[in-house]
Amino acid sequence: MPTAPPRVLAIAGSDSGGGAGIQADLKAFAALGAHGMTAVTALTAQSTRGVDGVLAVPPDFVRLQIRTVAGDIGVDAAKTGMLGDAELVEVVAAELSALACPLVVDPVMVATSGARLLPRSAEHALAATLVPLATVVTPNVAEARVLAGDETLEGADLARAVLALGPEAVVVTGGDADGIDWLCDGDGVEAIGGPRYASGANHGSGCTHSASLAVLLAQGLPVRDAARRAREIAAGAVERGLAGLGSGPGPVDVIGVGR
Repeated sequence: MPTAPPRVLAIAGSDSGGGAGIQADLKAFAALGAHGMTAVTALTAQSTRGVDGVLAVPPDFVRLQIRTVAGDIGVDAAKTGMLGDAELVEVVAAELSALACPLVVDPVMVATSGARLLPRSAEHALAATLVPLATVVTPNVAEARVLAGDETLEGADLARAVLALGPEAVVVTGGDADGIDWLCDGDGVEAIGGPRYASGANHGSGCTHSASLAVLLAQGLPVRDAARRAREIAAGAVERGLAGLGSGPGPVDVIGVGR
């Protein structure tokens, strides 16, 4: 019989345009040979031009989704993305604590444009309950500064400040700035560099990065090796990005990159 693939759970919002969120997660899972499962936290009416509407899923139903798949299929690793409010953050944290599997927390808090994607009232809950459970937290620079509570920090100092919140490791992604990811864990800080691609289609790159990282951890890679490989996968997906799809920034294309 064939070997069962790693079972990876994404807890995030749905992107009806197929570029980010749950849809990006599932594509990355498939590209890396994992069986993807989902607990949808919100529905969005979304395209390459932006988000026209959001419909939140009640926290109790998010809890039911997690328990249903975990109780039957099992979970080898999980990742979180868009979470709507403090109540949902706390529900998700409680369920993931019970699963005790490798966890990637993508703290979808601040867009690269500076727009807030998570209510300020939920930021404390995220930092206090979910981040300390994480095997790896993957904020962009703006999100890392919110978590650290310091808008002046950069690079290695910023990664160290987020690590102080209690996760096993932090990867501050720099794809929208200098392209350098800053990895920080108990062994110190490492700058992860690599090529940058101006494809004009980077929608979903952060989701693709964190989803790839979750699969690599489920496959048993050490955190540092997984972080280096996840950066390569996300960069390759941007290079192959579908710039001609839609009238706004197109989605990344991870299919064919991950294997």
